Amino acid sequence: MSLWRLALASLRSRWLTVALTVFAIALSVALFLGVEKLRTGARASFADTISDTDLIMGARSGGVQLLLYSVFRIGNATNNVTWQSFEDIAARPEVDWIVPISLGDSHRQFRVMGTTPEYFERYKYRGGRGLVLRDGVIMGDLFDAVIGADVAETLGYSVGDPIVVAHGLASFSHHDDTPFRISGILAKTGTPVDRTVIVSLEAIEAIHVDWQGGGRKAGPATPADALRAMDLQPQAITAALIGVKSRLQIFGLQRAINTYPSEPLLAVLPGVALQELWEIVGVAETALTAVSGMVVVTALLGMAAMILSGLSARRREMAILRAVGAGPGAIVVLLLAEALLMALAGAVLGLGLLYGALVMLRPLLDSAFGLYIALDGPGGRDWLMLGAVVLAAGLVSLVPAWRAYRQSLADGMMVKM
Repeated sequence: MSLWRLALASLRSRWLTVALTVFAIALSVALFLGVEKLRTGARASFADTISDTDLIMGARSGGVQLLLYSVFRIGNATNNVTWQSFEDIAARPEVDWIVPISLGDSHRQFRVMGTTPEYFERYKYRGGRGLVLRDGVIMGDLFDAVIGADVAETLGYSVGDPIVVAHGLASFSHHDDTPFRISGILAKTGTPVDRTVIVSLEAIEAIHVDWQGGGRKAGPATPADALRAMDLQPQAITAALIGVKSRLQIFGLQRAINTYPSEPLLAVLPGVALQELWEIVGVAETALTAVSGMVVVTALLGMAAMILSGLSARRREMAILRAVGAGPGAIVVLLLAEALLMALAGAVLGLGLLYGALVMLRPLLDSAFGLYIALDGPGGRDWLMLGAVVLAAGLVSLVPAWRAYRQSLADGMMVKM
């Protein structure tokens, strides 16, 4: 205990250098644990992009590809699903609800999605949260559109503004003869819905009445009133979200869709497809963890360098301790105790800095990036990391301790003040 008190007194006598070292360790620890928090938060937010949906159905391709274009609005479907097949699947006794999705057009680099009003009720994210209108109402007219929060913010739109949909994703052809009116703006969700223009399935059919083979037909455009009077039942859709009556029926329905005889279809479980997708895009988390770990190692090496560089100025101190009866082992323990105390103080301070930053930045991360970070206490993994930092501090301090061990009593007494 006397050596620990001596270590504390020695650290207090060099408080400025020690404080800077402790702060460097604290910042590195906060970064290290912060990356871990962001990693787990990103994975949880990624997995919560869609919830309470049992199956996603589309044309047969790959599970990740189906998830990408139906949920994340990335890429295109290899084929469409005929309306007859959609109705056959919807009529199955296992199906509780089914929401069709039609993709293909865009508006100023944002995807346009055709669906039914039930989409606003059935689409859930982050463990069951539903879509909420920030302003306006859901589509009431054929040419009404509901836009996501990012669309409104990026393009400066408000309720009542007109928009024109482009034919395809990167096309110079526009459906300018059938403009839409923004009827509602959704609240921020942090999901791909924020970057989507949502219209009705009938509207998707209406704007393509005068189009064939990717081009506009010759002749005058069909008036809007005439389009409203038409039977605009879609001939095909891109995908569908499905909820089943019982979780026990999920795999049976999935098998029935995957073996559907009339056309090649695919049904995937969103959770399974999300896990496969994370394995592809989650490689970056390993790199982030490695970089933050190197920051911690750099801070600890700086601490060891500080102790080592201070040995020359402390040679008389060490010699006096040896003269009053302290053995070489006591000198090693003293330097080891100093390093452990600095590392422990840095770890505790870093933990405080991390949770202080989380309290302030968590609402911003959620609203701006849709990154929800749970504000729970340190878990077993966090304590293990902190213990590893303190242990690593003890290991790197062995280098200056070994040098102090080799300094002789006579060498210390010969140092001039």
